[in-house]
Amino acid sequence: MLPYSVNFKVSARTLTGALSAHNKAAVDWGWQGLIAYGCHSLVVVIDSSTAQTLQVLEKHKADVVKVKWARENYHHNIGSPYALRLASADVNGKIIVWDVAAGVAQCEIQEHTKPIQDVQWLWSQDASRDLLLAIHPPNYIVLWNADTGTKLWKKSYADNILSFSFDPFDPSHLTLLTSEGIVFISDFSPSKPPSGPGKKVYISSPHSSPAHSKLAAATGAKKALNKVKILITQEKPSAEFVTLNDCLQLAYLPSKRNHMLLLYPREILILDLEVNQTVGVVAIERTGVPFLQVIPCFQRDGLFCLHENGCITLRVRRSYNSIFTTSNEELDPDPVQELTYDLRSQCDAIRVTKTVRPFSTVCCPVNENAAALIVSDGRVMIWELKSAVCNRNSRNSSSGVSPLYSPVSFCGIPVGVLQNKLPDLSLDNMIGQSAIAGEEHPKGPLLQEVHLKFLLTGLLSGLPSPQFTLRMCPPLTTKNIKMYQPLLAVGTGNGSILVYHLTSGLLHKELSIHSCEVRGIEWTSLTGFLSFATSTPNNMGLVRNELQLVDLPTGRSIAFRGERGNDESPIEMIKVSHLKQYLAVVFKDKPLELWDVRTCTILREMSKNFPAITALEWSPSHNLKSLRKKQLATREAMARQTVVSDAELSIAESSVISLLQEAESKSELSQNISAREHFVFTDHDGQVYHLTVEGNSVKDSARIPPDGSMGSITCIAWKGDTLVLGDVDGNLNFWDLKGRVSRGIPTHRSWVRKIRFAPGKGNQKLIAMYNDGAEVWDTKEVQMVSSLRSGRNVNFRILDVDWCTSDKVILASDDGCIRVLEMSMKFTCFRMDEQELTEPVWCPYLLIPRASLTLKAFLLHQPWNGEYSLDISHVDYPENEDIKNLLQEQLNSLSNDIKKLLLDPEFTLLQRCLLVSRLYGDESELHFWTVAAHYLHSLSQGKSVSTAAVKEPAAREKVNNPLDIGYDILCENAYFQKFQLERVNLQEVKRSTYDHTRKCTDQLLLLGQTDRAVQLLLETSADNQHYYCDSLKACLVTTVTSSGPSQSTIKLVATNMIANGKLAEGVQLLCLIDKAADACRYLQTYGEWTRAAWLAKVRLNSEECADVLKRWVDHLCSPQVNQKSKALLVLLSLGCFSSVAEMLHSMRYFDRAALFVEACLKYGAFEVSEDTEKLISAIYADYARSLKNLGFKQGAVLFASKAGAAGRDLLNELESPKQEPAEE
Repeated sequence: MLPYSVNFKVSARTLTGALSAHNKAAVDWGWQGLIAYGCHSLVVVIDSSTAQTLQVLEKHKADVVKVKWARENYHHNIGSPYALRLASADVNGKIIVWDVAAGVAQCEIQEHTKPIQDVQWLWSQDASRDLLLAIHPPNYIVLWNADTGTKLWKKSYADNILSFSFDPFDPSHLTLLTSEGIVFISDFSPSKPPSGPGKKVYISSPHSSPAHSKLAAATGAKKALNKVKILITQEKPSAEFVTLNDCLQLAYLPSKRNHMLLLYPREILILDLEVNQTVGVVAIERTGVPFLQVIPCFQRDGLFCLHENGCITLRVRRSYNSIFTTSNEELDPDPVQELTYDLRSQCDAIRVTKTVRPFSTVCCPVNENAAALIVSDGRVMIWELKSAVCNRNSRNSSSGVSPLYSPVSFCGIPVGVLQNKLPDLSLDNMIGQSAIAGEEHPKGPLLQEVHLKFLLTGLLSGLPSPQFTLRMCPPLTTKNIKMYQPLLAVGTGNGSILVYHLTSGLLHKELSIHSCEVRGIEWTSLTGFLSFATSTPNNMGLVRNELQLVDLPTGRSIAFRGERGNDESPIEMIKVSHLKQYLAVVFKDKPLELWDVRTCTILREMSKNFPAITALEWSPSHNLKSLRKKQLATREAMARQTVVSDAELSIAESSVISLLQEAESKSELSQNISAREHFVFTDHDGQVYHLTVEGNSVKDSARIPPDGSMGSITCIAWKGDTLVLGDVDGNLNFWDLKGRVSRGIPTHRSWVRKIRFAPGKGNQKLIAMYNDGAEVWDTKEVQMVSSLRSGRNVNFRILDVDWCTSDKVILASDDGCIRVLEMSMKFTCFRMDEQELTEPVWCPYLLIPRASLTLKAFLLHQPWNGEYSLDISHVDYPENEDIKNLLQEQLNSLSNDIKKLLLDPEFTLLQRCLLVSRLYGDESELHFWTVAAHYLHSLSQGKSVSTAAVKEPAAREKVNNPLDIGYDILCENAYFQKFQLERVNLQEVKRSTYDHTRKCTDQLLLLGQTDRAVQLLLETSADNQHYYCDSLKACLVTTVTSSGPSQSTIKLVATNMIANGKLAEGVQLLCLIDKAADACRYLQTYGEWTRAAWLAKVRLNSEECADVLKRWVDHLCSPQVNQKSKALLVLLSLGCFSSVAEMLHSMRYFDRAALFVEACLKYGAFEVSEDTEKLISAIYADYARSLKNLGFKQGAVLFASKAGAAGRDLLNELESPKQEPAEE
């Protein structure tokens, strides 16, 4: 038989309840895979996959308004490890940066005392990964170093700032949403505050636009949408326009550059910032439910929207394709009229009431395939997207929504039909890209149509709203150690009783027992309790009393007092005797009742003249032991009696025996001895009465006159030889019954609500609860151990207290939380690795840095010794066993689908790198490997095609599976050009003023669309001041020939223009005469690097384009710009793989460099030369060294042996200890 082990280690923890209104937007889902949200002044951290509470952080003195996880957009190594960092901000303007795993505050930041409006970590983490930008009301933005808490700079603006959004494509762009309009900042930098007031624009409310005069026919509505008024204006809108007040949210779209969304209750507007014009509207029909929040996705052009009924919907941008217009419809001559987002999936709504409403939602940033909804009653609902393949015939063609297809590739690489894949891994593995206009959707057997649906995979519910009454189950003893569970019963205001298991902090049972507020609970055994509730009194002061006896394992509850209870005086308290035999029920204006708990029968109802009771307590002393001794003696005597003859027994003895026989037979009937127990109570005058109960007789045994120094007694506690009384004035009176001395101590804390001794033999600690807090006393020494006062050290009121174990107390407070605390009553967060979880959680961030990096290496370099395995015990990793066990636990907690992928020999190295970066939530690795996988794969495709000398299919495959447009400048040139053309067409359809037309013309000229540009130039009306200019420009564009003199003249004019500050005009002229390469050079000279890269991609051939981009890479690597991670991605997109490896090595990213080199060698991406050989062995040797520092010996040996000559010394060093024991 296995040795029986039971866990009754109860760690300090907090059970949280409903949220406060301030917590509405305080939620964030981090790259680390955890969700944090504010609950009053606490920050709760939960695991998204198992929905377990991992940590509750307590240090804020006021309600938390924002929480934000740090970004993981940097290279992780032993110096900058995987760590859980979280910033939380409260109503009093304090920001705390936490080390979540240890539960300690790393730094505290305070600037003003007003609530923080918004706070975000900077996403570009090349220079520093500790920068935090915060809005301190009314109008300051401050940049903080969150590691040290130092202020880097502070800047004020003219209007009140409500929130801000960083441009995900350019770290120097920031947009503020103010009470008046929008402020664009284009020179944001960590080193100095932005100069000037920023570019301010105003927004006219969409309700005044014709989009809302709902027209009957669809065609009419379409035309109306095309004429949407300009929404962004430079001048302040006139009074009839409503200003920004009803704009709920502003955010950049991470899926395409320079697009922004504005959220209004009834529509989402998509703006193109190049022309400041609406290019898409997602409107809700009149009967629909208004929006609360929207989260734009990065991996696909989609939006997660939260509605006011708690429903989360996913909308994905529609593809415009010739393939979907069936022959009988007349073809729309210009298909792209509008960016349309179609509803693809929605989850169930919640029941919204006055107190229960959705607060906000967050989406998983790593995979974008799950959303969590935070509800005001403390519930967290986790919805996951699941994709299902459907056959084409079943599709309802009348729905009019183009189908979604599954992507060709999985984890960055196209896969065959039979290969293992896990489409639900992330959004971009579920659905393919929305096709761009004019591009055929690839046809073929690989393309499967998919449907998406939301599935509720996690639910966490909080405590109901207070009032609470608490009672911990009977304490642990040597006798009950085998079946003991630390259960806490919580009675609530709506009549239900929640039983919590305190080792895990999870709800064990919820029992609906009463119809009104529960007033008190008393346990009768480890598995049963009595609870009472009283209804609100009628005009005569009478109530309905409910007293129920509940059996916990079955949930059966019986009315303990039978039919009694209607229209009587309310029950004040119930007290169960020490041996759980008797129950005293005390009423407000009615004599005491004594009941037998075991038989549910009344023993005695006291007479009318019985004194009114203010406090009552059972004595711990009883005569059970002596009764048991007598019982044993009887049995022995009876045994003796049968042996010895009657004559030899004295008559006295025989009479005793006959009595005992009678008692024995009785007790055998009931199997219970009725032991004698005592209780004491006090009346209004403070007189103490002492009564004895035995069987069904109640004897009055002593009365003690009142103590003059005490007021009216409110509560009594008795343990061992100590009796403690508390009164209405806050005096505590300690009686030593053995020494017959009493000591009165005034605490000056008003009414003593409750006093209770701690469990455990000889433990004389006591907790006292007052109106304004609680104190722990040591009754042996008669001195206070610790104290807690509302308003002084905490900002909540205490509702009830109890002991949890001999050294921990439980407090219920009016912020809806129940806290288990050490006896000192200091609020501490626990270390996350110390607590017992019922389900294992995958979170490598919880391991110590060396272990988490080792685990990563173990997953990446499969197979070990030729076999794929997730058992780390076979690997040579000479750390202590505990760490190995922790690593094994992490590996075991992975889902079976992911284990299957990791153990699949067909799963390539690049796919493995991508999968592991997703598992670790490593933002910078995810982007690096996505781009690397794409370009390495297309390189190998190109190679295989060139050998077969068939050029055509390759080009098509490249375009069929392009890199997402979310990667912008990193995409293939052909795809990028198509996207820019589609965008310009859309801008052109939407233009409404001369300024817009002008911007469109400029774009068309740069893109080389001269005919279209001429048409627009000729549209300028004769009364416009630019009429003459535009007409001449139109003539110029049509007559530009390639004759030498005209070219040289235009070139001269262009260079003069650029020299005199007209950069854009000069660049246009250069593009007209096909000198785009010179134009790019000028743009770069004048610091317009991204514009130059854009122009190079749309106008130049690949060699010239590569030259421009390489100059850009050098600029990005320069110390004053320091965006090396971006430079790496640009080099990858150019196919300069050896320079990428070199750069990774120089940046000391040894792990990434080694994996990248392995991948390149597999794909044959390196030209073989002495230099590359040298570089590769240097990379391997350095990587082996870093693995050795992690203590991961087997990995170090593997790479040292690959490194050839460079790794020889290291190999000897690693293998030398092995030989020493052999020589002995």
